[in-house]
Amino acid sequence: MVQSPSEMKTLSLELPRAIALYVSPEQFEAIAVANRDLRLERTAAGELIVNPPTGGESGARNRSITGQLDRWYEEHEDLGEAFDSSTGFKLPNGANRSPDASWVRRERWESLTPQQRKSFVPLCPDFVVELRSESDSLSKLQAKMREYIDNGARLGWLIDPQNRRVEIYRPGVDVEVLDNPTELSAEDVLPGFVLHLRRVWR
Repeated sequence: MVQSPSEMKTLSLELPRAIALYVSPEQFEAIAVANRDLRLERTAAGELIVNPPTGGESGARNRSITGQLDRWYEEHEDLGEAFDSSTGFKLPNGANRSPDASWVRRERWESLTPQQRKSFVPLCPDFVVELRSESDSLSKLQAKMREYIDNGARLGWLIDPQNRRVEIYRPGVDVEVLDNPTELSAEDVLPGFVLHLRRVWR
């Protein structure tokens, strides 16, 4: 006898935090497609990471960051493509990451096939932003920023509202730490883009 959907039971499964789930790239893609409402990532080693929804304050901060990036992008769209936190990138090391905000140079974006643009983007963004929320481990975010740089990012900002601090990542140089800056320049990576932090620090 076939069980109808109305007769099916839902079971809740809670796993200890010490248990890690490892998935193949194919399994990750299938899980992500079946759970589009979840923000999923996969490390280079294959560990599945489920990022919970952010709280109201983090959501407002991220909206400010992506909104400012979008305004710059609208005036400079010939230079590249900007993305929000729902975009997945498959890095050269095999990890699947979703920065809070990112940008890819136009020539790199145009080199992708239409199918590559529709799925997890098979490259590392040139520019990435990670915004630390209350539940985020700082050391894990720092490792993620180093991963972006190691995989080809030219500039990365780790914004930490709890400490009013920004860590700036660039290839081949030490991390620059700024305490309570009022604005950030994207230098020559995104010419003319300046992120104002008043709404991020509030």
